Amino acid sequence: MNKQVTHHEASHSMKQLKQVKQLLMIALGSLLFAIAINYFLIPTRLGEGGVTGMTTILYYTLEIPPYLTNFVLNTIILIIGWKFLDGPTIIRSLWAVASMSLFLKIPIFYHYTTPQTIIPTLASAVLTGIALGLILNNGGSVAGSTVLAKIFNKYLGVPIGTGIMMMDLFVASPMIFIIGFENLLLTLLYMYISNMIANTYLARFGSKKAIQIISTDYNKIAQLLSDDLKQAVTLIQATGFYYKSDQPIVYAICSSRQLATVIPSIREIDDHALIIIDDIRSSRSEDLYRLI
Repeated sequence: MNKQVTHHEASHSMKQLKQVKQLLMIALGSLLFAIAINYFLIPTRLGEGGVTGMTTILYYTLEIPPYLTNFVLNTIILIIGWKFLDGPTIIRSLWAVASMSLFLKIPIFYHYTTPQTIIPTLASAVLTGIALGLILNNGGSVAGSTVLAKIFNKYLGVPIGTGIMMMDLFVASPMIFIIGFENLLLTLLYMYISNMIANTYLARFGSKKAIQIISTDYNKIAQLLSDDLKQAVTLIQATGFYYKSDQPIVYAICSSRQLATVIPSIREIDDHALIIIDDIRSSRSEDLYRLI
């Protein structure tokens, strides 16, 4: 009994620690995003797509602070699209929007200037790409085009990736009259590079693992995985050829981080369990598009 209570408490503590780490990573991503906007994008008069593009347009034309536009527009979009995202994603997305708005409001301590506009273009692309990877990989989003694209997908049948691309181009293209042709080309280059970096980050760190466990304690292990992963676990009926015995195989899909936490717990239940791990492609297919 005490062992079960201890395991439950440990599992609860690990879950809380994981949630705190996710929020910290989302905040870090928001900080990098804000640095890219305040220190590289705006000083170089580069544009963007989606809501971030609107923040730069309103800043260049009406001098409205980026933090204010970012917070107001993204909050409105999240309220409109709340039913298209699950509860935890909404909370983490609000956290990302609030964090980014706060970091955008922090005064600029160093004004970086250079005649080589390609340098801030590349710097902002790298920072934004990593920022997106951090935010998305930890269960958040930056609202904007993502939520609107899901609405278009549900009611108009427009693919999510296509919807995001259309809205990004809708915002970015008219910026030629504000930032000029050369800076528009640099903006498109920036968007492409940051998108590729975000894709690479998610493919590397957001990839999923398929885990199969063969054990006589399959019921306990299946319950453990269900409790820890908070998701469905499958029992696959199988027959051993040599011993002609019927015994289910426990099958589940989880992230690399989840895998590192559940394997020691599985070993505690059955140290002789056969564990088979396979890499599978990231399930975040709709996240591998531009998500601002």
